[in-house]
Amino acid sequence: MSAFSHLLLSGSARAIGQAIATGELTAVDAATWYLQRIAQFDSCPDGVNAVRSISPLALDEARRADAERAAGRVRGPLHGVPYLVKDNVFTGDGSHASAGSQALTYFLPPYEATLVRRLREAGAVLLGKTNLTEFADFVSDTMPSGFSGAGGVVRNPHGVPYGRGQGSSVGSAAAVAARFCAFAIGSETQNSIQAPAVHSSVVGFKPTVGRISRHGMFPLVPSQDSPGPLTVTVDDAALVVEVVGGADMHDTATLASIVKAAPLPMHGLRIGIPRRHIADPVLIPSREPAFERVLAALARAGAVIVDPCDLPGADTLAEVRSCVFRSEFKASLDTLLESLTPAAWPRWTTSSAGTARTRTPFRIASRCWKRPAWRPISARLPTWPTAGAIWN
Repeated sequence: MSAFSHLLLSGSARAIGQAIATGELTAVDAATWYLQRIAQFDSCPDGVNAVRSISPLALDEARRADAERAAGRVRGPLHGVPYLVKDNVFTGDGSHASAGSQALTYFLPPYEATLVRRLREAGAVLLGKTNLTEFADFVSDTMPSGFSGAGGVVRNPHGVPYGRGQGSSVGSAAAVAARFCAFAIGSETQNSIQAPAVHSSVVGFKPTVGRISRHGMFPLVPSQDSPGPLTVTVDDAALVVEVVGGADMHDTATLASIVKAAPLPMHGLRIGIPRRHIADPVLIPSREPAFERVLAALARAGAVIVDPCDLPGADTLAEVRSCVFRSEFKASLDTLLESLTPAAWPRWTTSSAGTARTRTPFRIASRCWKRPAWRPISARLPTWPTAGAIWN
C-alpha cells in the first residue's frame, strides 16, 4: 500500500488538495491510484459498476495540474483533485453522454457543461463519468434505482441493494462511498442526490435551483433540476458548490445569483424538522444519534429547532405526485436535442426492399419518456448500427 493510500481512502477533497499543494503526493499519484482502484473494484465481474466511462484525458489533466503547480500557478484548493461526474452531464474530453439510455450511447456532446468548465478552470482532474438510473429515473415507476440500459446495475459498496426510488445519482454516490474519486457530481430533480447519499453513507447536497448552472446537462424537470456534489464531508460539499456555482448566461435561472444575498445569521434562525414522511422513515437506529448531534450543534450555534415541524396535512401531501414531470421532461428534452449541432449525432442509413431510411438518435430519444415497464428502452427501440449499416 502506498504512503498516501490512507489519505485517498478516508481523506476529504480539501485534505487531498492540501496534500498535493505541500508535495505529499502529486495529482498524477492521486489520479493513478483512483484509476487502479476503479479497475480493481468497479470494472471487475460483480464490481460496483458505478463508473460509466474513464476520461481519455484523465492522466493528461493530472500531469498538467502538476506542471502548473511546479511553475507556480495555483488554481485553488481543488487543483489536481480527481473527481467523477454523472453521465447526464456534457464533458469536452471526448466522452459520450448517454443519460443512461442505450439510444444515446454514442452521443458525443458538442460542448461541455458550465460546471465542468468551472471545475477544469479550478484545476480539478476529471477521471470519468458515473452511471445513473436511466433518464434520471423517469422511465418507469418500477425501474430499480441504479439500473440503466446503457450502464447496467450500480451496486451499493456497502452491500445493501439500492431500492426503488432511492435516486438516480447512485453511481456518483457509490463512487464516493467506494473511494473511486475525491468527490463526484450528481443531479437532482426530486430525491436523486439526497436519497443515494443517505443509502451510501456520504454527503449529498442539492443546491437551490439556479445556484449551479444546468447548461450542458440532460434535463428532466427544469423547474426543479439542479446539479450538486456528493462528497465525504459537508465542508467538501460547500467547497465544490463555491467553485461551480454562480451566474451563467446559458442558464437564466442562475442570473438571480448575480445579486448576492446577505448570509442569514444563525442566531434566532428557525429550523423545522418534518418528522412524518421525511426524517422518521430514514432515521434508523444507527443514524439517529448522528442526526441528533447535528441538531444539538445547530442549537448551540443559536438556531431555534422546531421539532417536530409537521404540516397537519402531511399524510395527504405524501400521496401527492408532481404534475410537471410528464410535460416538462418531454418538452425540455426535445428542445435540447433539437438545439444540438447535427454533426454531433451519429447518422446511419439502412436499406430494406429498395427503400432507405436515415435515422438519428433524436428521432429515437425524443420518444423515450415515461414507459410503463422498467425494461431498458433499448429493448423496445431500433438497435444501433449493425453489419450492413452504412454510415454517412
